[in-house]
Amino acid sequence: MPLNNNQEALTYAASGVNIDAGNQAVELMKDSVKATYRPEVIGDLGGFGGLFSLAKMGMEDPVLVSGTDGVGTKLRLAIEMGKHDTVGQDCVAMSVNDILVQGAEPLFFLDYIAVGALEPTQVATIVRGVAQACKESGCALLGGETAEMAGFYAKGDYDLAGFGVGIVERKKLITGNTIQAGDVLIGLPSTGVHSNGFSLVRKIIFDRMHYSLDQNIPELGTTLGETLLTPTRLYPKVCLPLLKKYTIKGMVHITGGGFYENIPRILPNQLGVVIDTTAWPVLPIFTLLQNWGNVAVREMYRTFNMGIGMILVVSPEDAGPIREWLAAQHEAAYIIGEVRESDVPVVLEGGLFND
Repeated sequence: MPLNNNQEALTYAASGVNIDAGNQAVELMKDSVKATYRPEVIGDLGGFGGLFSLAKMGMEDPVLVSGTDGVGTKLRLAIEMGKHDTVGQDCVAMSVNDILVQGAEPLFFLDYIAVGALEPTQVATIVRGVAQACKESGCALLGGETAEMAGFYAKGDYDLAGFGVGIVERKKLITGNTIQAGDVLIGLPSTGVHSNGFSLVRKIIFDRMHYSLDQNIPELGTTLGETLLTPTRLYPKVCLPLLKKYTIKGMVHITGGGFYENIPRILPNQLGVVIDTTAWPVLPIFTLLQNWGNVAVREMYRTFNMGIGMILVVSPEDAGPIREWLAAQHEAAYIIGEVRESDVPVVLEGGLFND
């Protein structure tokens, strides 16, 4: 069909999609991505799909465990602060921590970034954060997609999600089905709010308190924005060696829904847990959010991790050795509760709290 010379010739770039900027972004992120590769990765960047060989895993009955999640409205804070180097870890952590609680070793990860207008340095910064978190978790950043969606997202806005795959021997799957009354709950600290509850966080700090993200908060020792953007903790590095040494009956990643929604997911019928909320130091950010928002204590533990990001359920005999091993690795761990016969899945006690 001949061109109409009386009209401007439109291009993909004119519609808001810049292929050259996409190629530049790939070049900027290439080295950080390749640094995550494990020996099982086949091929190089640029294929239509990422290739990963299971032949060298040496397992009798391997089970693949998958997980997917995003960063959520925490991204709004990163966008407003112009700080994009930490949210990649949030994205990775939300998937690999969920894979981990099944007893699986994370193998590879894929990310998805959607933008309004592609800014190569911004995207490369995000992906470098993803890659660094993958490397720390021992998984390869096997692939990804950057979707430039002109007219869909405002300039500067983006969304970030990820997909992780891990592997475990079927006989070593952690399902919670061996948990029994008398077992002990060990809590591993979080680094902060992680990536859950940010719709409530934003309502409290912006709508109720009218704070800015650069507000200096004496109790935090830094700005509100820096504290809230502290990335979600990656637990594979500490927990994978633990799984090889001890019997872990159940693991709980405390994410959206807090203690009330996540702990019951691994409990057999007719069993519940009693949590002593005085057993660990609640991080200052949670106390401030509760006071600023006049949030009920139960709502806090139903929304946030309150300073505990991962829970291990173990036999009483193993609790001491596990804590000693963690201490030798310079890792804090707290005995935060126990399993009891009960029709009520979660009871929180101690301090201001008495369920």
